[in-house]
Amino acid sequence: MLELIKYIVEQFAEEQEAIEYKVEETEDAINVTVLLADSDMGKVIGKQGKIAKALRTLVRAATPRDSKKYNVEIQERSAE
Repeated sequence: MLELIKYIVEQFAEEQEAIEYKVEETEDAINVTVLLADSDMGKVIGKQGKIAKALRTLVRAATPRDSKKYNVEIQERSAE
């Protein structure tokens, strides 16, 4: 599932080397946090969040019924 998320995010992001993925597994869900450069936030989220919502819908549809639920969160990468 992470490959699907990476593929979709990389289609919209320009600074692909700045993308970072954090995966945390809990008892009933898998939380995927996508950290992006500030300049890519709007491109990946889309107008009124339409791209982010579509990404979450695709992930939900591709997840097998008997497996853990995936939660996708998109955040700005903090300056290091």
